[in-house]
Amino acid sequence: MSKTVRAFVGVGANLGFSRDAVLNALADLSRLPQTEFVAASGLYQSEPIEASGADFINAVAELETRLAASDLLAHLWSLEKAAGRVRTERNAPRTLDLDLLLYGDEMISTEMLTVPHARMAERAFVLLPLIELAPDISIPGKGPAAKLMRKLGQQRVFRLAN
Repeated sequence: MSKTVRAFVGVGANLGFSRDAVLNALADLSRLPQTEFVAASGLYQSEPIEASGADFINAVAELETRLAASDLLAHLWSLEKAAGRVRTERNAPRTLDLDLLLYGDEMISTEMLTVPHARMAERAFVLLPLIELAPDISIPGKGPAAKLMRKLGQQRVFRLAN
């Protein structure tokens, strides 16, 4: 039996019914094999960064999983595809975006997967919901998420009412 790892998944959408897509994805994450859904942040709205299109709805989910990082990523991609995600150009609007943000304290760099997520330390829409779930969390190789967030004050992100 493999060990359990605390993982965080970023959830976002800005095409179609974005709020519903994010809520449905959170529910889908609770049904992953060998995985326990621990918690979800509130929903946040943010402007696209380095992209066009409507504002994003974002959240972060905390999981305890026995899946290998690559297997977890494969499940995330399967959920994206089921939600109608079509990968075109980088940062294109999307029906669902699921990013493996953190996988324990591991640092992974392969052709298919980079953990911690490559740009998470530069994205308030990732850090705010992450800090909501884990106020003292530190990003391997980057430092405390709360300290990183203080550098991103210019990004427009706000928490939506429940």
